[in-house]
Amino acid sequence: MSQEAGKYVAYLRVSTARQGRSGLGMEAQREAVQRFVASRSGRIIAPEYVEVESGKVNTRPELDKAVKRCRATGATLVVAKLDRLSRNVAFLMTLRDSGVAFVAADLPEANTMTVGVMAVVAQHEREAISVRTKAALAAAKRRGTKLGGRRKGAPNIKRWQRDGVAAAQAKAAERLADVADYLRGHIAQGLSLNAIARRLNDDHVRSPRGGSWTATAVRRAAARLG
Repeated sequence: MSQEAGKYVAYLRVSTARQGRSGLGMEAQREAVQRFVASRSGRIIAPEYVEVESGKVNTRPELDKAVKRCRATGATLVVAKLDRLSRNVAFLMTLRDSGVAFVAADLPEANTMTVGVMAVVAQHEREAISVRTKAALAAAKRRGTKLGGRRKGAPNIKRWQRDGVAAAQAKAAERLADVADYLRGHIAQGLSLNAIARRLNDDHVRSPRGGSWTATAVRRAAARLG
């Protein structure tokens, strides 16, 4: 993940409409988030996203918006308590796979202790496979087996390279979709390319390539959006 340290987007959730109207529980979450961010010398870069929804429901419009903002800016999603996201492990895994880093103020190690545990297991298995592969190659070399060169049925490296380019293009297209609303809104105001680039950079919105905006980047992105 490429999220930048110190930049946060806050997500608050209450379970009932009554809590939402009264602010019951909301203020405590807000204070917990602000204390946590301050303790990390960070800053919340966008208005907080507030959801009134049961933890059993995985459809969260405001959370979707918060995740989209994090992807666009490289920020980390922060919640007061882990259960403000969900008690559903599959939902948390999906959130992790979205490419957005998130942290809970009450349990900063949550990524490692819960969501990350499957990734740790998978990483261990990959390392074990690597060790076994290297051992098998060494044994084959000792037996005099010729190594190297492409054999029938061996992987096509050029195809892998093409797939890598396609994956990078797909990632850029995904990032463009994340920033499309911001870009269209500024274009609709009749701003110049340089002015739009400044606005996007001031809002911490990253370009499709992951860096800062320039007039050229705005022109290219606008052309891709049609």
